[in-house]
Order: sequence, then C-alpha cells, then structure tokens
Amino acid sequence: MKLFIDTANIDQIKEMYSLGIISGVTTNPTLCSKEGKDFKSSIAEIAAIVDGPISAEAISMTREGIIQEARELAAIAPNIVIKIPMMEEGLAATSVLSKEGIKVNMTLVFSVNQALLAAQVGAAYVSPFVGRLDDIGHSGIEILDNIVTIYDIYDIKTEIISASIRNPLHVVQSALAGAHIATVPYDILKAMVKHPLTDIGIERFLKDWKKLQETTSSIRK
Repeated sequence: MKLFIDTANIDQIKEMYSLGIISGVTTNPTLCSKEGKDFKSSIAEIAAIVDGPISAEAISMTREGIIQEARELAAIAPNIVIKIPMMEEGLAATSVLSKEGIKVNMTLVFSVNQALLAAQVGAAYVSPFVGRLDDIGHSGIEILDNIVTIYDIYDIKTEIISASIRNPLHVVQSALAGAHIATVPYDILKAMVKHPLTDIGIERFLKDWKKLQETTSSIRK
C-alpha cells in the first residue's frame, strides 16, 4: 500500500518526501486556505516537489464548470489529478475528462454504490472517507473492505485511496483491507514512526555505547 500525505503545507510535504515514505499528495481548498496561499500557485509548488500524483480539487458544481477547472488545473503539471466530489454533475464531468486522459480522484465517497459509479465513469482513483463514516456510527473500514472485494472480483483498475484517516490504526486497517493507497495527515505519519519500545531501545544502545567508549578509553590509559 502506498502512502500519500493529506496537506497543503509545503514544509510538511518536503519533510515527509525527504524521508522517502510518501509517493503523492492530496489537497483540498480547506487545506490550502489554512496556508494562506493562492490555490493554483500552491498546487504548482507541490507538484514541483513531489513527482507522484497530486490531487487538486475542483469546486464548481456544474459539469461544464468542473471540466473547465479540471483542464486548467491539469495544465499546471503532468502529475496533477483532479479531485471531483461524488455527485451527478461530478460523474458526468469525470466521464468526459477520463476520455481526455485527465486523471480524476472521485472524492467524498461513502458507499460501495458510489465507488462502483466512480469506476464506471473512468475515475483513476476513488476516495472512501473512512473516518467520517466512523463519525456517524458506520464502519468506514468495513465499507472500504467491501469496495476492495468488489473491485477485485471484477478486476476494476480504479485505485482505492483510504481517506479521512484519523489515527495510525486506520492506516493498518486500510492496508489489511487491501486499499491501494492511504492518504494520511502529517501528525499521523509522524506518529507511525514512533513506538515507546523503539525509544527505550535507542536509549539503551546509546548508554551501552557510552559505557563501551569509557571502558575503551580507560584501557588505553
């Protein structure tokens, strides 16, 4: 399973990309507005840092508006993917764009039926929001698992992005369910690195190394 970072913060993207653990970025207008930067310039800057897929969201509510936005965003860089909300106008726009070779990430997906429709119109990616489903008492991971199962049965090529990740356990569960990608907030990526036993182990190694150095120094004297 590949990992994307879900942010528009340039410093966070640079840090995680430098570690070699992320292969793409997902953004949305809310994340970009938090950074106080122009949306298109932010997308261009991110695309210049990460050579993997960069999801940039269209905000129009009509198919014509979405198509126009998508073409403009896709022209920024070859690795731009257009995020389009799951709705009738979004499906119609995706059908047109996919035929033009513009990749679409169908977002705000909350059911298996929606994921099936996204695949029908040629979406390159589909993003089930597991955390938001959990928020309303549904099992987001169960729905994700069902989407993976059906896609596998019919050899559907649309890649599944587990989105709205709320904790490191969601990442593990997404991997076990068979998601192709999990898009993960910065803080959760940082938390995935940590484990208390790792910290204890490093501390012991350093103490033992210090003792070894002191013993070696004493023998030489």
